Amino acid sequence: MLFAPTCLACAGPLDTPLSGPICEPCWQSIRLLPPEVCDGCGEPFGGGAGTVVEAPARCPHCRRGEHRITCSRSAGVYDGVLRAAIHGLKYDGRRTLARRLALLMQQHAGDVLAGADAVVPVPLHASRQRARGFNQSHDLARHLGLPVLRALRRVRATTPQADLPADDRRVNVLGAFAASRRMASWRGAILVLVDDVRTTGATLDACADVLLAAGATEVRAITAARAVQRQP
Repeated sequence: MLFAPTCLACAGPLDTPLSGPICEPCWQSIRLLPPEVCDGCGEPFGGGAGTVVEAPARCPHCRRGEHRITCSRSAGVYDGVLRAAIHGLKYDGRRTLARRLALLMQQHAGDVLAGADAVVPVPLHASRQRARGFNQSHDLARHLGLPVLRALRRVRATTPQADLPADDRRVNVLGAFAASRRMASWRGAILVLVDDVRTTGATLDACADVLLAAGATEVRAITAARAVQRQP
């Protein structure tokens, strides 16, 4: 017992260490997003279960056309166990977590995948990918059941978005992405961007601009978690 591996989330001993670094009770405790969300960006409307929302329902930002993505969905709230799982994947190299996180995305945010042609992982800059050894968004994308298209390149290193206030994030990623040569064969496609966390949506919007300019018919997005302003 003294040397048993512990859960990344609760630090308790793992009953089945070979099943992954997070225990099953912790997985079951993840705070999922409610169904009452903006049709565009996926931001919860608040009010909890039973909230009556007229369809189609869009938040003020989406009604003003501030997002280039047709539909964005996330599985859960970026806190607690889900935050620990994403950090374990992203910073500790626990890549086995990608499959379970992708399953969560399919089960609770997978409507954006219906009718899509391919998923597009948000790329890391080459220097960051060399340092990390992998791209966590690509690891998630591989388990979502659609072809994985590396349609984007990160052409400029940027400050991590988590280190910046919301107002600076769009400027930070301006011009940071370009279409890869693979995109030439996917003109007219419906593409789904894949990332680990959505906060303001600035990175996803910057990627969507490039894909639409390169010929995509529609760009959607799916993430494992979302940092929410209104608590569901």
